[in-house]
Amino acid sequence: MAVSFLSNEVSDLCLGKPPLKSLPKSATIGDAISALKRCEENYLSVWNCDHRSPENKISVSDSGECLCLGKICMVDIVCYLCREENILSPAIALRSPVSVLLPEVPGLVRHVERHCSLLEALDLILEGTQNLIVPIQSKRKKLLKNHSILNPTHANGHEFCCLTQEDVVRFLLNCIGVFSPIPALSIESLSIIRTDILAVGYHDSALSAVDSISLALSEQTSVAVISPDGTLIGEISPVTLSVCDETVAPAITALSAGELMAYIDCGGPPEDLVRTLKLRLKEGNLEGMLEILGEISNSNSSSSSSEDESLIPTKYSRASSYSARMVRRAEAIVCHPGSSLVAVMIQALAHRVNYVWVIDEVDILVGVVTFSDVLKVFREHLESSE
Repeated sequence: MAVSFLSNEVSDLCLGKPPLKSLPKSATIGDAISALKRCEENYLSVWNCDHRSPENKISVSDSGECLCLGKICMVDIVCYLCREENILSPAIALRSPVSVLLPEVPGLVRHVERHCSLLEALDLILEGTQNLIVPIQSKRKKLLKNHSILNPTHANGHEFCCLTQEDVVRFLLNCIGVFSPIPALSIESLSIIRTDILAVGYHDSALSAVDSISLALSEQTSVAVISPDGTLIGEISPVTLSVCDETVAPAITALSAGELMAYIDCGGPPEDLVRTLKLRLKEGNLEGMLEILGEISNSNSSSSSSEDESLIPTKYSRASSYSARMVRRAEAIVCHPGSSLVAVMIQALAHRVNYVWVIDEVDILVGVVTFSDVLKVFREHLESSE
């Protein structure tokens, strides 16, 4: 029964999904920042076709197709600005092509047809694919003139949506009874608690965690912030960082991990912490980071479009849609080894994350459960039932 259930096509999961907003790979990081502030989603897709070519002709790849190269979000930009080679000159980094933000891991993004089965999609995800790009019915009968840089339409007027682990897990939860009794078992009994976690000390510099933050984004997890005895205090989550703007880069550069949690917490950073940040940046002669904070006027915009807003805004200068975005606190989402699989699924989906931290009875961090681990359980159940 479960196998026939998974014979559903991926198009069934695309209902209600918005079309991807895209950037050409030739766009700059400055372009990406401006586009993200206008985008209702927290991410953009990067394509190898350019909608801004002369006479409204679309430039495509050598194969004659428009292909999605990956997805980027503000976390990619912030981590790039915090690289050692960019800290002193972030304005120069903003003029780099957006393609430098794309991970060099093959297979993270794959195009699939609408008739691809959910079982095939599940196998692709378990092989390491994070984003399945699916063509959807376009409401446009022809390409519009004067394409902006932020556009959902590609060659031949096609639009696409993106399916993720979260979409598949949500779909499975809606018919969870098909997999009984697996969902009622504890995550401990299912042996899906990972102990290879990403963590940083509360008093460690946030800058020391940049590589971990970047890896957490790639692996769709998070960076735990722990005390010396291993107690889970909070987290530095890519999900939370993705609703910030580029002004969080100076915070990562100069604050501790614990201070960064307070800085990115919902509601904006405390004023005393902002003063501390500015003081440390000045003491470190990090004028470029002060410029990003808006402390030093910038006469040369790094945006390639004259109509784009300034790339050196005041803190948290999101577009008007920012208030409608999901904003999470730095407080970690936790469960216990005895928690059932279905409870963990519901908990993660409710908070729009792909993982849940596992702690013991005294709040010591034990490990983490990810959607990838959850999906493996369901796939193994399907194999045993065949």
